[in-house]
Amino acid sequence: MEQKTGFFKNWIVKNLLLAVAFVAVILLGVNIILGIITQHGKEISVPDFTNMSVAEARETARHSSVRVDVIDSVYVRRMQRGAVFTQTPAPGSKVKKGRRVLLTINTVVPKQVTMPNLVGYSMRQAKAELSSRGLALGRLVYVSDIATNNVLRQLYQNKEIPSGTSVESGAAIDLVVGLNSEDSRTYAPNTVGMKYLHAVDAVHDNSLNVTRLVFDREVRDYNDSLNAVVYKQSPASVETPLTMGAGVALWLTLDPEKIPQGK
Repeated sequence: MEQKTGFFKNWIVKNLLLAVAFVAVILLGVNIILGIITQHGKEISVPDFTNMSVAEARETARHSSVRVDVIDSVYVRRMQRGAVFTQTPAPGSKVKKGRRVLLTINTVVPKQVTMPNLVGYSMRQAKAELSSRGLALGRLVYVSDIATNNVLRQLYQNKEIPSGTSVESGAAIDLVVGLNSEDSRTYAPNTVGMKYLHAVDAVHDNSLNVTRLVFDREVRDYNDSLNAVVYKQSPASVETPLTMGAGVALWLTLDPEKIPQGK
C-alpha cells in the first residue's frame, strides 16, 4: 500500500496524469464548440423554390435558415420571367442550417429569333419552319382562295409581321391561309390519350384550331401542362366532317384514372 501511494506521489506520474486530464478537457470542449457551430446532428429540409421569384425565394430561405444565390439563367418558354427554374440541393434534401442553395432562374430577357417569310408555303411547311425557328403556330385564319392551306399572310399579335423582324422565341404566329370551297372539309383527330403539345399539333395538322383548353386544378404551371393528357375533346366524334379552321376544345388531366380505358 505504501508503494502504491508513493507511486502516485511521484512528480513525473502526477504531471503525466494532469497532462492527460488537460488534453481530455480540451478535446471535450472542442467537440462541444464544434457541435454548437455546425449544429451537429441537426438537419433541415431544403424548401422547394421552383417558380418563385428571387425575392420570394430569399424570403422563404430566410425563414428556413438557408441561403440562396442565383448562379445561372436559362430560357424556358412560357415560364414566368425571373422565376426559379432549378435548384441545388434539390427540394427536400437534408442539410445543415445556413447551407447555400444555388438557383438557376428563367432569364428576364427572352431569346430573340428572326421571323421567316412563310407566304407561299403550305400550312404544314410553314408550321415546320416556325418550329425550326423556335416559334409556335397560333391560329389558322381561313379566307377564300383558289388554293387550300396556302399561306397568304403572317400575323403576330393581330398585326402583319414582315420577314426579318426580331421576335421573342416561343411567340405564337397566326397564319392567314387560303380555303377553296371545293376542298374545305376536314375531320377532328382523336386526341384522347395524347399529351398537351402532341394533341395541339394533331389538331393543327388537321387544319383546325384549338379554341379552348381546360386543365384540371392539379395542373399548376407550364411544366405540369406538358405532362397533362387529353381525357375529353369536343367535337367528340372524329367522323363528323368540319370546315377547316373550326375549333376544337380539349380537357386535360394528370390523373390517369380519368383517361378512358384503351387510350
